[in-house]
Amino acid sequence: MSYKNRNIIKQLTELVNTRPLTYLNGGRQVGKSTLCSHLSEQINHITFDSPLVLTSAKSEPETFINALPKNVLNVIDEVQFAPEIFPYLKIQIDKNRLSGNTEQRFLLTGSANLMALPKLSEALVGRMSVLTLYPFSVSEYQETNISLADKLFNEDLSIKTYDNYDIIDIIKSATYPEIAINKDIDRIKWFDGYLTTILNRDIKSLSDLKNPDLMVALLSLLSMRTGGLLNNTEIAKEIGIDYRTYEKMLAFAINSFIVFNVKPWSRPNKLNKRFVKSPKLYFTDCNFLSYIMKRNLENLYTNDSRTFGHIFENFVATELVKCAKSNNLELSHYRTQAGKEADFVLENSNGDIVGIEVKSSNNIDKKYLSGLIELQELTENKFKKGIVIYTGQDIIPLSDKIWAVPVCYFWK
Repeated sequence: MSYKNRNIIKQLTELVNTRPLTYLNGGRQVGKSTLCSHLSEQINHITFDSPLVLTSAKSEPETFINALPKNVLNVIDEVQFAPEIFPYLKIQIDKNRLSGNTEQRFLLTGSANLMALPKLSEALVGRMSVLTLYPFSVSEYQETNISLADKLFNEDLSIKTYDNYDIIDIIKSATYPEIAINKDIDRIKWFDGYLTTILNRDIKSLSDLKNPDLMVALLSLLSMRTGGLLNNTEIAKEIGIDYRTYEKMLAFAINSFIVFNVKPWSRPNKLNKRFVKSPKLYFTDCNFLSYIMKRNLENLYTNDSRTFGHIFENFVATELVKCAKSNNLELSHYRTQAGKEADFVLENSNGDIVGIEVKSSNNIDKKYLSGLIELQELTENKFKKGIVIYTGQDIIPLSDKIWAVPVCYFWK
């Protein structure tokens, strides 16, 4: 499989050169091992996918850590399966600090969010830097080297027409590297195997859920609620499980990067607005989402515009979360209890705001602007711009600092 450069490679390189321990997390098959192998470092690569290596680490963790080379970057894949090594990693890192050894460094990878699993992470708090890798963004797949964050916050918009593009082909390319690059792979069978691994290995290793098959029921229900505010009590009741079990299942889905939350935006304001406090939920990959829905993207686009609208919003959400995580931006959604809303808000470390509304249409009605206009009034000079992302081809002004912007702006 040919290699495509990933946007976080610069951050990752800086961390492994300056910190004794880095953790690269992300869902299964997003390309963590491949990315690590392209670091310009001398690497000792170990994986806990090997039963023999895993057994050694779990049964003799101190001996295992002490036996690692002292003058290289030690890359350990799927580290969440051997939490026994963590205390000894801490001891080894502290020893290296005292002795002045800066050559032995550790890069851990895993398909679980260690920071959400206290028993796994507490030994390494203060010693570990964390990065998250997602499936391909469109700019990564197309290798256009676009900095979406720089465009959104620093680029002045002007009227422009883009060439036509195939939105279905675009969504299909923003996915897991193996199936994005190899067009001959049967995607249904690939996702069958992907889901089977999650159900038969990850859930059993990382949670105490007694019936992993209930996860399929949860994901099916969540797939019909993408972009909405979740009624957790209602979903638990519909599955037929108690609320505590539901919370565990949802936490697993989030911590293993199957889905992600977009938190609500709120702050004290002179207009005395009351904000909705619930997060919105999205799937990390739109192709996996359509697989869970048992729906074909082409068919949805042609025959079910309402459902495709949810898929399209989910796609924009995934592009924005990839941008946010690799550029230290805050991603949220704007909604007041009075009903005004904007789908997404991006905020940088200076407090600058970009508001984003999403419409899966070739045309834009000004009635879509009310939430963005209210957000602009609240944030005043911090409001850099508002954009309505749509499936057309023209960048056009809609109001002061608010523009209609084709989704292809994200990668062209």
